[in-house]
Amino acid sequence: MPFTTNPIKFGTDGWRGVIGADFTMARVAHLAPLCAHVLKQFHPERNTIVVGYDRRFLAEKFAQVVAESLQEYGYDVLLANDYAPTPAFSWCAYDIQDGLGALVLTASHNPPEYLGLKVKGAFGGSVSGDVTAQIEALLDTTLPLPSQKGTITKFDPWISYTKQLQTLVDVAKIREAITSGQLDVTVDVMHGAASTGLSRILDCNINEINHNRDAWFGGRAPEPLARYIPELFRIIKEKAKNNPETLRIGLVFDGDCDRIASIDGEGNYCSTQTLIPILIEHLAKNRGLQGQIVKTVSGSDLIPKIAQLFNIPITETPIGYKYIAEKMLTSQVLVGGEESGGVGYSTHIPERDALLSALYVLEAIVTTGKDIAQLYRDLQVMVNFTSEYDRIDLPLANMEQKNQLEVTLATNPLQTIAGKKVIDCLAIDGYKYRLQDDSWLLIRFSGTEPLLRLYSEGNTSKMVQENLQWAKQEFSS
Repeated sequence: MPFTTNPIKFGTDGWRGVIGADFTMARVAHLAPLCAHVLKQFHPERNTIVVGYDRRFLAEKFAQVVAESLQEYGYDVLLANDYAPTPAFSWCAYDIQDGLGALVLTASHNPPEYLGLKVKGAFGGSVSGDVTAQIEALLDTTLPLPSQKGTITKFDPWISYTKQLQTLVDVAKIREAITSGQLDVTVDVMHGAASTGLSRILDCNINEINHNRDAWFGGRAPEPLARYIPELFRIIKEKAKNNPETLRIGLVFDGDCDRIASIDGEGNYCSTQTLIPILIEHLAKNRGLQGQIVKTVSGSDLIPKIAQLFNIPITETPIGYKYIAEKMLTSQVLVGGEESGGVGYSTHIPERDALLSALYVLEAIVTTGKDIAQLYRDLQVMVNFTSEYDRIDLPLANMEQKNQLEVTLATNPLQTIAGKKVIDCLAIDGYKYRLQDDSWLLIRFSGTEPLLRLYSEGNTSKMVQENLQWAKQEFSS
């Protein structure tokens, strides 16, 4: 049965497609010089572009094709000699001289059959939608070949990146805690590009699981969600039982290492809804750093409460790290984060970086001598607020139903949810309903699928599940 090739379309952080169907060598070879052409408009005097890749199927082969295509069009290419995290290539794009940016072959946390291309600017982060729109506008264009080819030079992307992260945390203190047995760290790298990362930075052995290259990611999407990490749960719970006095943490990174989650020493899953408040306190209180907090509309209510505790201004944006990055380019941002696992800092580059987040979390543990479960409880006590959070995706019958539902919610605002009065509605990205019991429900629509994304937070798990189940019943096909 013939398949239909989907058009090249950039999303919030690059273009991705099914390998061999949408994502082909020919399409990538055509796309790469178009990306470089647009990037060069910002720095006409520059000519070098970084090309990197993760551990997905054929990623290094696609990277070679990208490099050779760029070379044909006169660009000088720094081609990675090995896989590395996407944030490493963003850093390299920022760190090198004569740099236009970086093209990274990765599909991040998406299922194994996908590969993608992320475009990074010379400032060290994802380019804006305006830039990718310029690239898309050139898709039917064949650029003229120059009279002289460029060059391809292999480089190790880990060297500069590792040195940079080592300057941002107290590596010696963290390493001493680990090597002395005070802190036990287990990392699930999900067969992705984070493998060996913490060991390189901390210069000590870190216990990794799922560290081998596996193009099928063990039969799961390489996304740091609780349902994908049963082995890490088992290991942390066994260690808690056998060595209850030892501080411990489980860390998990997505396929290209720009998203993070963790398991605390008591065996509880901790998304960035938990980690961001801990990071804010650590950076503001223990490190004495300054800057505003930027959170997406789906971020926990605990985040602004902790920000207020330290007299830190806070900004709320639509969902998507690009909105946070825009703020980081124009102002000092102490922590900018999203509930899906991406967190960035003005101490670094305007890019979410899971390894840096992990280092800051480890530093918070060894600085305080407390497990992140206790750190989180302490924060909730300080601001007299308890938080439970969950989210689900609700498939709809078709795009027509999705479009009709969008119209309905826009023209007939909800007055009650799960029997609770709606007291406020924020509509910067979907509809976020604040309810009379101080819980909230966020309803967002997928831009490309007949899918409803539902998010909820409340003081109790019961509140959260009431909201989500009400929405599921109300909007199910």
